[in-house]
Amino acid sequence: MTQVLKITDLHKRFGDLEVLKGIDLTMQKGDVVSLIGSSGSGKTTVLRCINLLEDFERGTVEIAGEAIGYRHDGRKRRRLPERQIARQRAMTGMTFQQFNLFPHMTALGNVMLGLLKTQKKPKEEARSIAESWLERVGMASRKDHYPGQLSGGQQQRVAIARAIAMNPQLMLFDEVTSALDPELVTEVLAVVRDLAADGMTMLIVTHEMRFARDVSSRVVFMHEGRIHEEGPPDELFGAPKTERLQGFLARSEF
Repeated sequence: MTQVLKITDLHKRFGDLEVLKGIDLTMQKGDVVSLIGSSGSGKTTVLRCINLLEDFERGTVEIAGEAIGYRHDGRKRRRLPERQIARQRAMTGMTFQQFNLFPHMTALGNVMLGLLKTQKKPKEEARSIAESWLERVGMASRKDHYPGQLSGGQQQRVAIARAIAMNPQLMLFDEVTSALDPELVTEVLAVVRDLAADGMTMLIVTHEMRFARDVSSRVVFMHEGRIHEEGPPDELFGAPKTERLQGFLARSEF
């Protein structure tokens, strides 16, 4: 198997608050890993460190064997130049709680933008790729609509298409249904479920326990900045080993 992600001893602070206290996590190509846990346990911070949206004080993040964000000169750790970081950031795609679509651009324009500006693809090739992914997420008929003309679930599907169109090695999903009305959650989760079935490598922060159980190859329970328990979903949900996880699941629906 090809290793896509390796996190070793990851530490992150916000001032005096230590949010991540030594995270170790590996993912192989095709893995679907869900991060679960209470608010404040550090789940989203892990994603933001992987995507270099947050600096981290200690540890390493490797994608496809390449150290992300920093290099070590002897005992000193130096942040990489911004151009190199931008290239590394493109190795991952990230979809957020908020859709972050450009309101003055159509769905098609939003998906094409990165292909044109970042990957410098010819316009017709970018259009073809964008249309293909919009069709894949069920948004082909809305490609000429602006975000303000779309429902929240439709906007989130466009955002997913935009991220995946860049052909990242790893997709990061940060609570992609939390800003949606309940009736729109199912359509977005169906898209993520289809991507998982296609073998896309995905790291998912979610509060949807039933979804995590159904879609994941592995589930990771975080508590107070540490990985508290992890394993196959049937094992983790069916026979939790620790009182912390037992208590968390008792408050959840799955």
